Amino acid sequence: MAGAQVAVVVPARDEAGGVAQTVAALRALPGVAAVVVVDDGSVDDTGELARAAGADVVRHVRSRGKAAALETGAARLAVLEAQATGSLTPTWLLLFADADLRASAGNLGVLVGPVADRTADMTVAVLPPQERPGGGHGFVVRLATRGITNATGWTPTQPLSGMRCLTREAFEAARPLAHGWGVETALTIDLLTAGYRVAEVPCELHHRVTGADWRGQLHRARQYRDVARGLAARRVRRAAPLRVLRRLPRTGAPRGHP
Repeated sequence: MAGAQVAVVVPARDEAGGVAQTVAALRALPGVAAVVVVDDGSVDDTGELARAAGADVVRHVRSRGKAAALETGAARLAVLEAQATGSLTPTWLLLFADADLRASAGNLGVLVGPVADRTADMTVAVLPPQERPGGGHGFVVRLATRGITNATGWTPTQPLSGMRCLTREAFEAARPLAHGWGVETALTIDLLTAGYRVAEVPCELHHRVTGADWRGQLHRARQYRDVARGLAARRVRRAAPLRVLRRLPRTGAPRGHP
């Protein structure tokens, strides 16, 4: 779909160090009609810096978690789209981006093509090795991978990747989103089991890796809790038939297409 309009949701909490660069890179992407940053209870200047960089900012007075931030952002974008187009039926594609991507957020355009041309209903970014390794032991990744595989028969490369592009229809089909950090795992399961098409797309993204200190370990514990809750709320069964695409090349074009 040539000329597709894209609306970006950026959940952010205490991301003053990089959110402005992220917003600037997102606004420069072709077809981006709006960027909404959801300030999820930050105690720093995240919201102010995002607004100064050109984002529409919505603030949660207290932290409500990533899933709630995505829902808030999508709701705000529906209002902005209605104001811009005069239509109450949202058609803009949704793009989810983490706040700490900085300039590398400018590479997210590869996620849009397969969704815009209806080759996929949701694309998921596969990140390259980061500049420094994380401090975890892979427990959350293994839990999410196993849960998605058991529920759908498909094994993701990076099940916790938060950078995704999807149609508004697919987003609405997955609501209400799973709580907190379980949102990505549950979103993949819910869309696949409902018959939507999911594709992985290599994307040159770089972000801050969670360390091995006590803050990092606490973050991973919360991730594990939320992913486990999301999986527990869904019956672990194999759904068929599933329309799952093979991983796409770096250009974002379907295999076999120019």
